[in-house]
Amino acid sequence: MAGGMGPGGPGRSRFLTEEEKKNMPKVTKALLLRIASYLRPYWLQFLLVFAAIIASAAVGLLPSILTGRVVDEALGGKDMKLLIELLLMAFGTLLVSQVVGVVESYINAWISQHIIFDMKNQMYDHLQHMPHAFFTTEKQGDIITRMNTDISGVSSVISGTLSSIVSNFVVVITPLAALFTLSWKLAIVGILVIPLLILPTRSVGRTRWQLLTQSQAKNDEMNQLINETLSVSGSMLVKLFTREQAEYDRFVKVNREVTELAIREQRSGKWFRVVMGMFTQLGPLLIYFAGGVFIIGGFDAALTVGTITATVALVNRLYRPVESLLNIQVDFTRSLALFSRIFDYFDKEISITSKEGGKLPVLRNADITFDHVSFSYEPDRPLIRDVSFTVPGGKMYAIVGPSGSGKSTLVNLIPRLYDVQSGAVTIDGVDVRDIELKYLRMGIGVVTQDTYLFNGTIRENLLYAFPTASQKNLEDACRIASIHDFILQQPDGYDTMVGNRGLKLSGGEKQRISIARVILKNPKILILDEATSALDSISEHAIQDALEVLMKGRTSIVIAHRLSTILKADSILVVKDGVIAEQGSHEELLAKGGVYRELYETQFSEVLALAGDEPGADAFAQK
Repeated sequence: MAGGMGPGGPGRSRFLTEEEKKNMPKVTKALLLRIASYLRPYWLQFLLVFAAIIASAAVGLLPSILTGRVVDEALGGKDMKLLIELLLMAFGTLLVSQVVGVVESYINAWISQHIIFDMKNQMYDHLQHMPHAFFTTEKQGDIITRMNTDISGVSSVISGTLSSIVSNFVVVITPLAALFTLSWKLAIVGILVIPLLILPTRSVGRTRWQLLTQSQAKNDEMNQLINETLSVSGSMLVKLFTREQAEYDRFVKVNREVTELAIREQRSGKWFRVVMGMFTQLGPLLIYFAGGVFIIGGFDAALTVGTITATVALVNRLYRPVESLLNIQVDFTRSLALFSRIFDYFDKEISITSKEGGKLPVLRNADITFDHVSFSYEPDRPLIRDVSFTVPGGKMYAIVGPSGSGKSTLVNLIPRLYDVQSGAVTIDGVDVRDIELKYLRMGIGVVTQDTYLFNGTIRENLLYAFPTASQKNLEDACRIASIHDFILQQPDGYDTMVGNRGLKLSGGEKQRISIARVILKNPKILILDEATSALDSISEHAIQDALEVLMKGRTSIVIAHRLSTILKADSILVVKDGVIAEQGSHEELLAKGGVYRELYETQFSEVLALAGDEPGADAFAQK
């Protein structure tokens, strides 16, 4: 029987917080039907659970009733044979009740875990198809919480709240029926005790709930402190600024507060158990007293000692389920709130989808055209404004501009990580929104500045681009990216673990692996978003030829900060404040003396000072 109280008294689920009351979900037919849609496939299993609950409750009455017969007939009649028979029957009913309870728990667990399985699959599939903007605005912790904690919480709703309501209702009804059958007078006396149990339960429970809430807040503060100071970056910062003692003092302070709250909470629980123990014993005492008055005073000739004993046993079965039923609103509200949070994510629009019957244009050597394109992340802050240009098929265009000018956003519109808000991006004359989405993205290779590797082996990260690639394919791609020799130097070679986000590798090593990954993909269109930013000059020169081979015969757009890359572009687009401020060759743009020249003299001045690394430095010096 699920009471939901937890050890030692009223648990966390007994009261709603002010925030929960404020954000209490509205109970609608649509919401209930939606919840029921997840339960409906398992209706047969639910029927078995409810049948088991009823059977367990009915069988659970027998030991109490048999106790009355033991007292009156076996002990009163001094019948040893009957005593043994009754005791064996009581033991048998207890055994059956426990077995039925185990079966009920097993089916409940099976149902709840299968519903969680269904919902997690649906949630993961839904999140996989959410637009990129969703992941840039939502907190990663919130996404993980909805995916894991919230959906896993459905288990407690199915096996706890739902079953508890049915179980407690049945367990209340059956003893009440049996009580009034045995003696309606003693039944009334037993029922009168129940309010004495409820009042202290709710009063002390509210106090403990407040303490637990404060304790949880302090635990959250402690966890935040631990996460910040004991992470890789956090611990380094602490060491560099010699803040070890200060952080230790902060931790001791929070830890002390957590400890004090825990002691107060446990102390209140001890006193609660004392009070509840007294009231629990008071019920049977009152029934014994009333029964004694009825028998000794001759007010009820039919009443026996066995009936009184059975009544006490049955009344004790009422205490916990009655208290639980009084808190149905809390459990029900929390359950609805849980489903509402899950449905909130399910209802988030998948705004970037593949149009039915999407087109499959030729992507190799295709022109890429931006036709009066505008885009903004926030309605009142336009980022890209009426941008128009064409990258001819097979050509390489470089995009340069100040930080925050919209360069990366511009190229992200091509694979539809975002969709334009006005205008159009076309490939081979076809709007990218009309191209089959998977086909579009499979034909585009992107190397970003912020290189991401999964926490696996080098091989696994490479195969992400081409799952059926042979070892020769991997090695050829890595040779082109100038990372093959480094991999062979590792003890595990291509099976070397890269760590979380590739933490075990340097920035340059990660970037060369990401370039090899794109080489394996063999895309028709190439986008390099400052792809060599994490490389030193030696490493960059080592793979510059590889990138040129990769770009040959492919329409390529490169967001560049290296002069050597810019000089090899067929044309340069200068982006500033969300517009194409200038376009032309290196020499043409320098001659204009505008934005590009300003960028050249500021962003590339350090490179020019090195003189030897960047081709064109001497030519610029002569101007």
